[in-house]
Amino acid sequence: MAEKLKIFIKTHSTIILLLIIIGCTNSSNWVGTLPKPWQLNEEQISDILPQFHKKFPDFHDRLRAFALWQVGKPYELFCLGEESGEDKDPIFRLDVSDCTVHILTSLASAQSHSWQEAKNTLIDIHYKPSDDGISIPTYKSRWHFTTDRIQDNPSTKNITSSLINNKELIKVNLTLNKKNNGDEFLNLDWQKPTTIQFIPNKLIDKDLLYKLSSITGVAFVKKSYFKMGLVVAHEGMIIDNKNIIHASSEFGKTVMMDFMEYYFLDDGPRFDGILIFSFNQIEV
Repeated sequence: MAEKLKIFIKTHSTIILLLIIIGCTNSSNWVGTLPKPWQLNEEQISDILPQFHKKFPDFHDRLRAFALWQVGKPYELFCLGEESGEDKDPIFRLDVSDCTVHILTSLASAQSHSWQEAKNTLIDIHYKPSDDGISIPTYKSRWHFTTDRIQDNPSTKNITSSLINNKELIKVNLTLNKKNNGDEFLNLDWQKPTTIQFIPNKLIDKDLLYKLSSITGVAFVKKSYFKMGLVVAHEGMIIDNKNIIHASSEFGKTVMMDFMEYYFLDDGPRFDGILIFSFNQIEV
């Protein structure tokens, strides 16, 4: 019986692999047939989200597909808020994005079956929980700093040190949200002394990309930002060990392009290094 099974697998392995490839291709092609999210209303989004779950049962496959669906979306800086108080922008939206909003809305949508569920999920991702574990959307409870978020938010976990020997990483010690003159960068009554290690430009190559999963977060480090109490200047998603999807002010929309070509320009790299983080579902 075991021998017959081996023979069956050997003779049919090519067919099985072909069927898998065709299935994945058909699902990817399906995303391309959809109207773009910024052209749809809340009800239409709610009709489409369950289809993502059906077409892409795996969370990371679904997240990748949703991120691709957002390519082309118009760019708008600081476009999420609390709908009241200091920042009256929507809590959840799919009509415009900046780099962080692209990541947060993709993460929330990939875990949801309706517009309202995606909005509720985004609250859980975008706001720090209170002592009783409940996330309430307020300006001061928001994860404002990417560095802080990838250190302590389980939805986006820093995995940089698992990819590169720690001796080769560059260590940064600073206080988030504290400028060199002692003032806060944002008026939050909050500061965070922290240490973080990032991958320097000399270690950013295709070999590093091959170590990543099918979809991984990347945060771009800018040394000139340290004096403002910041580490990260931009963030995006690396997919298929090759391309980056990110909402870009430079291009005025969400774009997908070759990561190495984006990062290394003819006159040098755009940034001083990178941090890598994983994407994770909210634990229920």
